[in-house]
Amino acid sequence: MGSLSIWHWIVVIAVVLLLFGRGKISDLMGDVAQGIKAFKKGMKDDDVALDKSAEPVKSIDHNGASSAAARQDVGSKAV
Repeated sequence: MGSLSIWHWIVVIAVVLLLFGRGKISDLMGDVAQGIKAFKKGMKDDDVALDKSAEPVKSIDHNGASSAAARQDVGSKAV
């Protein structure tokens, strides 16, 4: 009782086609395809930009002295 038969799917597809029509569905699928292409192009552009950058990666120093100074600055601003 929980599964849908082939007839259920045919009725669902028929209703969707009646509501949206073939033209709107094909336009929608074209828009989805353009979105996927734009996404892939953006990902390639990001990879190219990362490869061209020669700047070294900066790291954060997690020493106790610097965090104590930061806590003192936060405490003085709260007063």
